[in-house]
Amino acid sequence: MERLPDIIRSPRLTLRRWVAADAADLSAAVTASLEHLRPWMPWASAEPVSLTDRVALIEQWQTEWERGGDEVLGAFLDGVVVGSTGFHRRRGPGVLEIGYWVHVDHTRKGFATEIAASLTNVAFTMPDIERVEIHHDKANIASAGVPRSLGYTFAGETLDAVTSPGEAGIDCRWVMDRDEWIAKNAGPFGETRVGSDPAGR
Repeated sequence: MERLPDIIRSPRLTLRRWVAADAADLSAAVTASLEHLRPWMPWASAEPVSLTDRVALIEQWQTEWERGGDEVLGAFLDGVVVGSTGFHRRRGPGVLEIGYWVHVDHTRKGFATEIAASLTNVAFTMPDIERVEIHHDKANIASAGVPRSLGYTFAGETLDAVTSPGEAGIDCRWVMDRDEWIAKNAGPFGETRVGSDPAGR
């Protein structure tokens, strides 16, 4: 599979792959946001983790990206961590799923919507991608606002395992097709720029 772009610039943010040198900053962001994340993110139940384990996790993400699989990106505002996002290939050929979380100190500033818009733009620059999806638990009302505001189509609910304490166990699925997104022209979010940073940052 083709590698996903390793650096994306949205109107306000730089979205780039996490590297080992970011481990302390990522740990600090997760720790500060932990009570905010625990209700919705299954991985948050294992936090906090050691810096050594954090570096190992980032290296695992690197390996996955290099082989053309999933990608995990940090979201930075003038070098400050405001969240994390990424692409998942778990929905089958021709589909990318977007995931995201925002640092508790940077919520209600439109960052999640900006991130999702930019990743949707980038997904459809890839010739093999025809659909982008966003999934969230039904109880996570804030997450529902992101695909709704971007014009994603609500594609229904399915029963799902409860993996975090805030969940209702109902997965909500939102979808965007290539032609529909192009017709919408990405709304008010401006041009998304894609590049590659030889330094990995």
